[in-house]
Amino acid sequence: MKVTSKTFIRKTKRGNILKIVREHYLRDDIGCGSKICKKCKHNNEKPLVKHQSINTDFPDKHYLLVDTNVVLHQIDALEDDTLKNVIILQTVLEEVKHLSHSVYKRLMDIIGNYSRSFYVFVNVYHKDTYVERVRGESPNDYNDRMIRVAALWYNKHLDDKIKVLLLSSDEASKAKAINEGIPTMSLEQYVSGLNNVTLTDKLSNRSCMVEETSKEPIFPPHLTPAIIHQGIKSGKLMQGTFFASTDNFLEGNVFVEGQEKNILLQGREHLNRAINGDIVAIEMLPESQWSAPANLVLADYDDLDLENGLDTVEKPKEKYPTGKVVGIIRKKWRQYCGIIQHSLVENATRHLFVPADKKIPKIRIETRQYDKLKDQRVIVAIDTWPRTSRYPLGHFVRSLGKIGEREAENEVILLEHDVPHSKFSDEVLRCLPKETWTISATVNIVKIAHSTLVSTISITIDLVGRKDFRDLDICSVDPPGCTDIDDALHCMPLENGNFQVGVHIADVTHFVKPGTAIDIEASQRATTVYLTGRRIDMVPGLLSSNLCSLRGGEERLAFSCVWEMTPNADIVNSSYTKSVIKSKAAMTYDQAQLIIDDQNQDNSIALGLRQLNKFAKILKKRRIDAGALVLASPEIRFLVDSETRDPLDVEVKQLKETNSMVEEFMLLANVEVAKKIYSDFPEFAVLRRHPKPPPSNFESLIKAAAHLGVELNVDSSRDLANSLDKAVKLDNPFFNTMLRILATRCMLQAVYFASGTKTYDEFLHYGLAAPIYTHFTSPIRRYADVLVHRLLAVSIASDSTTPEMLDKRKIEGLCQTLNIRTRMSAYAERASVALNTHIFFRGKIRDEEGYILYVRKNALQILIPKYGLEGTLFLSPRKGQLQAAIFTYNEDEQTQRCGDIVFRTFDPVSVQLSLDSSNVQHERIVLKLVKPEIPNFSVPSINTSTVNVQQPQKNPHEPCDSICEPQLKKAKI
Repeated sequence: MKVTSKTFIRKTKRGNILKIVREHYLRDDIGCGSKICKKCKHNNEKPLVKHQSINTDFPDKHYLLVDTNVVLHQIDALEDDTLKNVIILQTVLEEVKHLSHSVYKRLMDIIGNYSRSFYVFVNVYHKDTYVERVRGESPNDYNDRMIRVAALWYNKHLDDKIKVLLLSSDEASKAKAINEGIPTMSLEQYVSGLNNVTLTDKLSNRSCMVEETSKEPIFPPHLTPAIIHQGIKSGKLMQGTFFASTDNFLEGNVFVEGQEKNILLQGREHLNRAINGDIVAIEMLPESQWSAPANLVLADYDDLDLENGLDTVEKPKEKYPTGKVVGIIRKKWRQYCGIIQHSLVENATRHLFVPADKKIPKIRIETRQYDKLKDQRVIVAIDTWPRTSRYPLGHFVRSLGKIGEREAENEVILLEHDVPHSKFSDEVLRCLPKETWTISATVNIVKIAHSTLVSTISITIDLVGRKDFRDLDICSVDPPGCTDIDDALHCMPLENGNFQVGVHIADVTHFVKPGTAIDIEASQRATTVYLTGRRIDMVPGLLSSNLCSLRGGEERLAFSCVWEMTPNADIVNSSYTKSVIKSKAAMTYDQAQLIIDDQNQDNSIALGLRQLNKFAKILKKRRIDAGALVLASPEIRFLVDSETRDPLDVEVKQLKETNSMVEEFMLLANVEVAKKIYSDFPEFAVLRRHPKPPPSNFESLIKAAAHLGVELNVDSSRDLANSLDKAVKLDNPFFNTMLRILATRCMLQAVYFASGTKTYDEFLHYGLAAPIYTHFTSPIRRYADVLVHRLLAVSIASDSTTPEMLDKRKIEGLCQTLNIRTRMSAYAERASVALNTHIFFRGKIRDEEGYILYVRKNALQILIPKYGLEGTLFLSPRKGQLQAAIFTYNEDEQTQRCGDIVFRTFDPVSVQLSLDSSNVQHERIVLKLVKPEIPNFSVPSINTSTVNVQQPQKNPHEPCDSICEPQLKKAKI
């Protein structure tokens, strides 16, 4: 072993001179990884097995050695199974980790797949491959030199039995390597010699996929980073997050911290190649050029003449702060799912990719596999967006399967919403108990009463420190088919006339210990995601559906909140304890409701449920009186075929008293636990807040309601709740529900946070009118609840703290991850409903009642309550179509008029729903007006509620980028 050292002289704050000696140990026992090498005795158990595939441009037997740029820019190609037996230097690994954590993670996944034979050579500690950095040498040049030294050593070490080919995309480094006698080429050149079309398509063509220089620029140039930095520092420029519009591809806004309103961006030049999520630098326009949202529905350049046939009444309108993008500070590009647009040009290699996400522009790619991919869901990555191109340029990554296949469509949903859904790793599964785990191991405990030995009893190790509630009449009430039962309840009378009420929550933390592989995986998943017909668990099924699930008739470990309540639902005292329970019944909401309503049933379960229901009504009234909001959102469920899993029918979920009963006690438990953990951990408690929405969020709703003579007061949640209660129109029974649906959309997102990062006044949960709140009741499906369980366990001295629990920065970082995952899971669930709605409407035409949600300049946004979906009814002709009916838009009154017919927000309409399958690559649900009848525009009503139509003989599918979007079940609390 050889030791090298560096000496540094540093002056301390007190003026003392500190000498620092840094030693670097070099070894001679680090193996090269090659199976054919006889010199190295310490090669890895999974070495480089065979030479690379035959390559016409490099016919010698060879291994590959890649530099940092190849890994960073060509990770999609490296993930292809064609490339095997690749040497990854420690120098490259560390540089990639420093520059891109996401790429580093993907590279580590490849290295972990032993079938790929990617070998990590620790060159920085090998005596023959380590070199000192020379004075004045940049870190990048030093790393490049380390790579070349290692490549040269490999070729000498293997004695020409097999070549080591250096793949580099750095022209200067490549030239130096060739001069030093190292076999070198670019990855692009190497792949061309493999004659592999699929791998060729996966190459990131950052340098060559640029539009012809003769083309005129479409976009203005971006400022340099130095100018942007100076502009932000001087206040001339601002930075923020860009959010593209879902309705208008030529519109977006930028959230700038500290600004009361988002900055509006309009037009291609002002958007200037920003992609949804990018951190951008913007310059404000003069106030005379400020504008307002266009109120247009534009999906692409093809819709730019949608205004034909529209006669607009111009009215003064409120101006919004308006700006333009002058630079991209940080790109938030990712891989995108979608389809390749139909091409009429035979043997074309350039194609347009249409992302499933409406906020992402089309992407131009090069592929020679069009005939194979035209009916596929594919993944594409963006490489660059030059000024001369209308669309960004990218490359094909991989195919997900045929358009319309359920597995492929579900994969699109999960990938587009960044839902972790891979199988649990072996490391995670090793953390699980055996499938046959039971509360069985026993120890002898001496039971003492009044200092007198009474008896010696045997209890289980798992029961130490737990209360035994197995004799209580505990039951659970959940939706039908629920297998991950988090919570159960009990209620029994006490001798003093009060009641004992218990909320029992699955004790997931007994199995998920801090810092273990299963804990890390659960924290990254953050939440269970419920798609139609599929559940993506946060923890493995052995826990979620078995050992943690509070199933009827089975002993389970729990965390219990037990209260003594007066008949008026006032809490006299509270206790929190780890426990063991045995649920006497696992019921659905319907079953529990039947027991409550059947007065002939007078067993302890029935009596307990009735009393819980009484308490729930008192608690709910108390919350509403305090200002809690009762909002609305259509919630539907599909009746599916047991074999094909295709939806057979759709129905709106009917809420019963038992739904509210369970909800009230879950809310109560969450509030009480929040108070407890905050009192003991004022800096580190994991809480949930719902910020009060700014008045500007309600402006359009207030305006729409005022046109109908309804006044909304939004000064506080109580004022809003009172206004909504009074907003009733006898001629429109759905009016109040519509108001509540739109009020839901005015709300801000409820978020998790660490208590030490906010003042107490900021803890408020606006929707619940609760001064403090958390999530405790669903640890099987929410990681936030797992964190709260751990804090509560420490509060009652049932467990000890860990350093992570008392690290405010780590807690806040984890809360941010939970917020993102929770939001994306909600979007994924919405997309899953959209997918199944499309499947349901195949071959069907239906007339349904709807209500106008928004009046746009060229369309009406219609809500169809029966299906919980929102669709666009276009009032102007699509490109290439003619239309006799002329609509006049009044922006001030938010109306559309055609003759004597006037459309306003909240108006009921009758529409015809059907699935447009004219384009095999772009199915969508379309709406046509039935009533009110407008000559040359409305369509006649069908005689029956459903008409089956013959579909063309083709591969049907249900894309996620439909015009119609189902709405979320309810506002998440």
